[in-house]
Amino acid sequence: MAFVAGPRQVGKSTLMRGLCSASDVMLNWDRPDDRREILSGSDQIIERRGILDLRAAGNRPLVAFDEIHKFRQWKNFLKGFFDACEGRVSILVAGSARLNVFKRGGDSLMGRYFLYRMHALSVGELMDRPYAPGLLRAPGEIPDDQFQALYRFGGFPEPFLRGTERFYNRWIRLRMEQMFREELRDLTLVQDIDQLTTLSQMLVRQAGAPTNYSALANQVCVSVDTIRRWLTLLESIYYVFRVRPWFKNVAKSLRKQPKVYPWDWSAVQDPGARLESFAAAHLLKAVHWWTDLGLGRFDLHYIRDTAKREVDFLISKDGLPWILIEVKTSPKEPISPALKHFAHALRVPHAFQAVMETESVVADCFVPDRQGAPFRVPLRTLCSQLP
Repeated sequence: MAFVAGPRQVGKSTLMRGLCSASDVMLNWDRPDDRREILSGSDQIIERRGILDLRAAGNRPLVAFDEIHKFRQWKNFLKGFFDACEGRVSILVAGSARLNVFKRGGDSLMGRYFLYRMHALSVGELMDRPYAPGLLRAPGEIPDDQFQALYRFGGFPEPFLRGTERFYNRWIRLRMEQMFREELRDLTLVQDIDQLTTLSQMLVRQAGAPTNYSALANQVCVSVDTIRRWLTLLESIYYVFRVRPWFKNVAKSLRKQPKVYPWDWSAVQDPGARLESFAAAHLLKAVHWWTDLGLGRFDLHYIRDTAKREVDFLISKDGLPWILIEVKTSPKEPISPALKHFAHALRVPHAFQAVMETESVVADCFVPDRQGAPFRVPLRTLCSQLP
């Protein structure tokens, strides 16, 4: 089975509808008729829909289940359906909660699925550039109006395509209501939704800053353990993600305090924090894409030591430092001394100071003759080469 997980309204259902033909089956737990059919059991669905008859006729039908994780026994249901149809149908499952770690349900699905994480639109995806050999796209240039719309309204399809302030304001308010009043209510036993909402707003306001759990607990009036649990919950519905510090081979590095970024960078009001969140979302998408495709083990980190030297992002590949990225607004700013220090100390193949206020150029950022030496690149160009 293929599991597709990602934030609410990122386009998972649209993707499923686009993949399903007239002879395929798509069932959505949120539709009452489909819910009754799912509750009738896998054997009833197979018989009523004639799924195995389609296979006998020479077709391999696609069976798609949307938001199935809201069913308490969803793991047992999918296990039974998979075991009855293994090798005879293609099975696609989508949901906005983390399907790979969600705890409700019974038997494990280990060995029966691969997980793919779906992100918002990005510079590279909008340009639809072909991939160069290896992990990266060929560099390209995105039109300025398209880039500005992406940066202002975020990568979620509806507000990006509409591109108006009025629609964006209505959309983001409705999305927050649905996420906190419906999804969290359906999936968890959390009663203090108002306090959890307050925590989510605080995390967005301090995007990119090291997370102080004690300070957050004092402000929200809950325990530190509750803050940790709620933060994990916000991660599970793809509202925020954590970037943890890299400490291998870094003397006197910080090890405990992660940074938190929202999946929707448009919600961040501070200009510097929004820029950093925009870059973080693009880098996380690349890390997830490479990992989910089985191209290696990739992770996103930041670096900070007790001397207060800091680099915004580090991408590791198979446990080794691979790319360092420091994000800046102006091209007039000198190369960060911390970037130079850690690039030399960690011997990374690539180190970039990615600049926002610089026009993109159609040039490969990952040129071999600059390996290890930090240099400036337009942020747009760097993002154009990522998935």
